[in-house]
Amino acid sequence: MDGGIVTNRRFRFAPSPNGRLHLGHAYSALLNRQLAVTHAGDLLLRIEDIDTVRCTPFFETAIGQDLAWLGIDWSGRVRRQSEHFDFYRTVLDGLGDRNLLYPCFCTRGDVARAITTFPAAAAGGGRGAGWPTDPDGSPLYPGTCRRLTDAERRRLREEGRPYVLRLDMATALAVARRPLHWMEYREGSEPRRVDADPSAWGDAVLCRKDIPASYHVAVVADDELQRITDIVRGADLLAATSLHRLLQELLKFGAPAYHHHALVLGADGLKLSKSRNSPTLAELRRNGTTPEDVKRFVGLSGNG
Repeated sequence: MDGGIVTNRRFRFAPSPNGRLHLGHAYSALLNRQLAVTHAGDLLLRIEDIDTVRCTPFFETAIGQDLAWLGIDWSGRVRRQSEHFDFYRTVLDGLGDRNLLYPCFCTRGDVARAITTFPAAAAGGGRGAGWPTDPDGSPLYPGTCRRLTDAERRRLREEGRPYVLRLDMATALAVARRPLHWMEYREGSEPRRVDADPSAWGDAVLCRKDIPASYHVAVVADDELQRITDIVRGADLLAATSLHRLLQELLKFGAPAYHHHALVLGADGLKLSKSRNSPTLAELRRNGTTPEDVKRFVGLSGNG
C-alpha cells in the first residue's frame, strides 16, 4: 500500500502501450474520468507494459497525446508496470511459499497431445474435441506437471527446461474455503452481487519465462497497492474477475467494486481491437474528428 486510509473513491485507466488507442479505449477512459468527477474521486493512470517486447515508449507517448486531446488528466504519478517487476516477484513468492504455485514445463504441443486422450477425441470427435476450455477459449491445462515429484521438477530445472508458474486451482480454492463474489454496478443503479467461478480458469499461468508476471497478478497487485476502489473496464474482462477475486482472497487484498461497461463495436458488429486495425484516435483526429464528436459517439457527451 502507498500509505494512509482511503477517504475518497479511486479509479484508474490502465492501457497497454502495444498499439494506438481506439474508440473503445476512449470510452473507457472517459467513463472512468466521468465517474471520478461525479464521485469527487481520483483518476489514476497506469501503463500496463509488463510485455516489454510488444510495449514501446512510442505508444506510451501516443497514449498521453490521445488523453490530452480528449481533455483527460489524472492524479499523481503514472505507474509503469515494467518498473516494478521485483514487486510482482514478491507477490508470486508469497503464493509459492504456500504451495499454491507449481512449475509447468509443458509446451503448447505437449498440452495438445495430452488432451487428445480425452474420450470425446478418442471416439472420433476430433483432436481434443469436448475438452473443457477457459473463458478465453483456451483448453484447460490437463495437470501433467502438477503430478511431478519434487525430484522430477528439480531434474527438469537442472536440465535448463523452460517453465511457467501455474496456480494450483484445487489447492487455492481449498485455501480460500468460502464462495467468492464481487459487487458489480452500473451508474444510477444499485450494485448487484456476482458469484465468482475461479475454477473456470483451471490452473492458470501466473508467470512466464519472458514475462515475470501475468496480467492477472500484476493488475491485482497494482489495484491493491494503488488503493483502487472502483475498477471500470470493458465487459471482455468480466470473466477474468473471478480469477482476480480468488487472487485477492489468497493475498488478503481488498475487493474493489467493479463496473464492466459495454464494448464499442465496429460496423461489422465486432469489438474494436488493435489487432484488427480498428481506426485509431490519432487517425480520427487527423480526419477532423473532435473530442466532442468522440464523446457523442460513445454516449458521454455533456457528461464532463
